[in-house]
Amino acid sequence: MLTPEAMPDDPPGGTIPLLMAADLQDHLMVASNDLDRLQRLLSDTCDALMQRFYGASAELTRAMDANGGAVDGAAVAAAMQELGAAVTALQFQDMASQLINHTHRRLRNCADQLARDAMGDDEDGAAVVEEAPLRPNPVTQDEMDAGSIELF
Repeated sequence: MLTPEAMPDDPPGGTIPLLMAADLQDHLMVASNDLDRLQRLLSDTCDALMQRFYGASAELTRAMDANGGAVDGAAVAAAMQELGAAVTALQFQDMASQLINHTHRRLRNCADQLARDAMGDDEDGAAVVEEAPLRPNPVTQDEMDAGSIELF
């Protein structure tokens, strides 16, 4: 990483020095890769939650079968509360995935613009720049309460 002391003087015209641009682009790409890893972790968690849903459903079916189809109100209420918490967790995964994707696209756009501005266009004459998201924030939710988030 370049330190301020190691930075060359600003070139004429105010453009970013090439080494500084490359260093900054590396940091943006590392952050983007970290977001990809976070997305995979959230996906794995979502898969585990889905397995829990299937398990809870099987347990309720077994309980009903054991009681000859009769439903124990307390057991069903407890199961529904657990399933409600699982739904909230799935909603969190959806919201987090949207934010991760949005941030990933923003970082990629910054890295591409930086590369184009510091190093110029590619051999074809036009550097490819990932399009930036149009909206400033895809998710307006800032808390996690059961039923307070809509899945899209």
